[in-house]
Amino acid sequence: LGFIFCYYRHLWDVFLLFHFMSTQIKTYSWDNAQVILVGNKCDMEDERVISTERGQHLGEQLGFEFFETSAKDNINVKQTFERLVDIICDKMSESLETDPAITAAKQNTRLKETPPPPQPSCGC
Repeated sequence: LGFIFCYYRHLWDVFLLFHFMSTQIKTYSWDNAQVILVGNKCDMEDERVISTERGQHLGEQLGFEFFETSAKDNINVKQTFERLVDIICDKMSESLETDPAITAAKQNTRLKETPPPPQPSCGC
Protein backbone atom coordinates (compact mmCIF):
# COMPACT_ATOMS: atom_id res chain seq x y z
CA LEU A 1 0.00 0.00 0.00
CA GLY A 2 1.43 3.37 -0.95
CA PHE A 3 0.60 7.05 -0.75
CA ILE A 4 1.95 10.14 -2.43
CA PHE A 5 1.54 13.32 -0.37
CA CYS A 6 1.65 16.25 -2.76
CA TYR A 7 1.84 19.85 -1.78
CA TYR A 8 1.82 22.92 -3.93
CA ARG A 9 5.10 24.58 -3.00
CA HIS A 10 3.36 27.91 -2.78
CA LEU A 11 0.76 27.08 -0.11
CA TRP A 12 2.02 26.86 3.47
CA ASP A 13 -1.33 25.71 4.99
CA VAL A 14 -1.36 22.39 3.13
CA PHE A 15 2.25 21.74 4.05
CA LEU A 16 1.35 21.92 7.74
CA LEU A 17 -1.28 19.16 7.40
CA PHE A 18 1.27 16.44 6.63
CA HIS A 19 2.04 15.70 10.28
CA PHE A 20 -1.67 15.05 10.85
CA MET A 21 -2.05 12.99 7.67
CA SER A 22 1.04 10.95 8.52
CA THR A 23 -0.42 10.12 11.93
CA GLN A 24 -3.71 9.09 10.30
CA ILE A 25 -1.94 6.71 7.93
CA LYS A 26 0.11 5.17 10.74
CA THR A 27 -3.02 4.79 12.87
CA TYR A 28 -5.52 3.51 10.32
CA SER A 29 -3.46 1.92 7.58
CA TRP A 30 -1.25 -1.13 7.28
CA ASP A 31 2.00 -1.07 9.20
CA ASN A 32 3.99 -1.25 6.01
CA ALA A 33 2.22 1.58 4.12
CA GLN A 34 4.80 3.54 2.18
CA VAL A 35 4.65 7.29 1.57
CA ILE A 36 6.51 9.70 -0.67
CA LEU A 37 6.35 13.44 -0.02
CA VAL A 38 6.17 15.52 -3.20
CA GLY A 39 6.54 19.25 -3.68
CA ASN A 40 4.92 19.91 -7.03
CA LYS A 41 5.12 22.75 -9.56
CA CYS A 42 8.89 23.04 -9.26
CA ASP A 43 8.76 24.83 -12.61
CA MET A 44 7.33 27.90 -10.82
CA GLU A 45 10.47 28.81 -8.89
CA ASP A 46 9.67 32.52 -8.65
CA GLU A 47 6.47 31.80 -6.67
CA ARG A 48 8.06 29.34 -4.20
CA VAL A 49 7.14 29.70 -0.52
CA ILE A 50 8.39 26.33 0.77
CA SER A 51 12.09 25.68 0.15
CA THR A 52 13.47 22.37 -1.10
CA GLU A 53 15.38 22.06 2.17
CA ARG A 54 12.20 22.49 4.21
CA GLY A 55 10.47 19.78 2.16
CA GLN A 56 13.44 17.45 2.56
CA HIS A 57 13.51 18.12 6.30
CA LEU A 58 9.81 17.30 6.67
CA GLY A 59 10.32 14.12 4.65
CA GLU A 60 13.15 13.10 6.98
CA GLN A 61 11.07 13.94 10.06
CA LEU A 62 8.18 11.81 8.87
CA GLY A 63 10.34 9.03 7.45
CA PHE A 64 9.24 9.66 3.85
CA GLU A 65 11.29 9.96 0.70
CA PHE A 66 11.09 13.38 -0.92
CA PHE A 67 10.79 14.54 -4.53
CA GLU A 68 10.07 17.81 -6.26
CA THR A 69 8.10 17.48 -9.48
CA SER A 70 6.63 19.39 -12.37
CA ALA A 71 3.96 17.78 -14.53
CA LYS A 72 4.20 20.74 -16.89
CA ASP A 73 7.92 20.21 -17.55
CA ASN A 74 7.83 16.44 -16.89
CA ILE A 75 10.33 16.62 -14.03
CA ASN A 76 10.51 13.62 -11.65
CA VAL A 77 6.89 12.53 -12.25
CA LYS A 78 7.72 9.06 -13.58
CA GLN A 79 10.60 8.68 -11.12
CA THR A 80 8.29 9.41 -8.17
CA PHE A 81 5.82 6.68 -9.10
CA GLU A 82 8.58 4.21 -9.96
CA ARG A 83 10.27 4.84 -6.62
CA LEU A 84 7.00 4.29 -4.74
CA VAL A 85 6.53 0.95 -6.50
CA ASP A 86 10.14 0.00 -5.69
CA ILE A 87 9.66 0.87 -2.01
CA ILE A 88 6.41 -1.13 -1.83
CA CYS A 89 8.02 -4.15 -3.50
CA ASP A 90 11.06 -3.99 -1.20
CA LYS A 91 8.80 -3.82 1.85
CA MET A 92 6.71 -6.74 0.61
CA SER A 93 9.85 -8.82 0.06
CA GLU A 94 11.04 -8.02 3.59
CA SER A 95 7.64 -9.02 4.98
CA LEU A 96 7.72 -12.33 3.12
CA GLU A 97 11.24 -13.09 4.30
CA THR A 98 10.39 -12.47 7.94
CA ASP A 99 6.90 -14.03 8.01
CA PRO A 100 7.22 -17.13 10.25
CA ALA A 101 4.45 -19.01 8.44
CA ILE A 102 6.08 -18.53 5.06
CA THR A 103 9.55 -19.32 6.40
CA ALA A 104 8.29 -22.56 7.98
CA ALA A 105 6.44 -23.52 4.81
CA LYS A 106 9.61 -23.02 2.76
CA GLN A 107 11.59 -25.25 5.10
CA ASN A 108 9.01 -28.04 5.02
CA THR A 109 8.34 -27.96 1.31
CA ARG A 110 10.33 -30.38 -0.77
CA LEU A 111 9.69 -31.16 -4.36
CA LYS A 112 9.81 -34.84 -5.18
CA GLU A 113 10.06 -36.35 -8.57
CA THR A 114 7.17 -38.72 -8.90
CA PRO A 115 6.95 -40.77 -12.06
CA PRO A 116 3.58 -40.70 -13.77
CA PRO A 117 1.39 -43.75 -13.16
CA PRO A 118 1.60 -46.46 -15.84
CA GLN A 119 -0.95 -46.09 -18.60
CA PRO A 120 -3.10 -49.10 -19.38
CA SER A 121 -2.21 -50.63 -22.69
CA CYS A 122 -4.65 -50.62 -25.49
CA GLY A 123 -6.25 -54.02 -26.19
CA CYS A 124 -6.71 -53.40 -29.91
